[in-house]
Amino acid sequence: MRRYGLIGYPLTHSFSKRYFTRKFEEEGISGCAYELFQLSSIQELKSILAEYPDLAGFNITIPYKKEVLAFLDRSEIPEGLDACNCVRIDNGQLTGFNTDVTGFEQSLVPLLAPHHTKALVLGNGGAAESVSFVLKKLGIETEVVSRRLHKGSTCTYTDLTVDSIRKHQLIINTTPLGTYPETEQYPDIPYEGITSSHLLYDLVYNPPVTRFLQKGQEQGAAIKNGEEMLVIQAEESWKIWNRD
Repeated sequence: MRRYGLIGYPLTHSFSKRYFTRKFEEEGISGCAYELFQLSSIQELKSILAEYPDLAGFNITIPYKKEVLAFLDRSEIPEGLDACNCVRIDNGQLTGFNTDVTGFEQSLVPLLAPHHTKALVLGNGGAAESVSFVLKKLGIETEVVSRRLHKGSTCTYTDLTVDSIRKHQLIINTTPLGTYPETEQYPDIPYEGITSSHLLYDLVYNPPVTRFLQKGQEQGAAIKNGEEMLVIQAEESWKIWNRD
């Protein structure tokens, strides 16, 4: 048995388990399983590794994409990026990767227009690290928004005005706000500043149209949810786990 999994908290509705279980069935991949490991603390990862010696790799989601870095023996994460969402295990050695970067970039680039030169990244967790890394690579000027100013953020939600929203015509939500079942939640930004020139991207995929995306759509903006990003990053993880 080759075992894979996802660590995070909470894991009430996991894309990854459904995706890989279906993949194994549809592609006739035998001897593999994908499980959920809901950890109330990253320190519980030690117990998981001890309990499942057949664990060949795992994904990481909120809130451990940064905390898991301390457990890595090796890293193939791009320089300047402090977030990991994929680990491969070889002979007890943990190697970290970031497939969120590939997933976000490949799903975003086809939607960009020449005027998308400034972006707001809502949230400053591990997912925001990956998003900001890609935006920097693409030459898009980026502000990272959080509730309080600290490492990784450049402004707070209270700093945002209608004018600043109008100037930043690409807005990415990296927070879990609006995820099922709390579907009425959304980031507190001045939505009246959004125009038909805006592109709103939400890493949340369930529901397919969050309140954040809905409120942008009502202002004429183009919208995109995180499902394609998740599919791409999942397939990249699978390649990493199975390469020689």
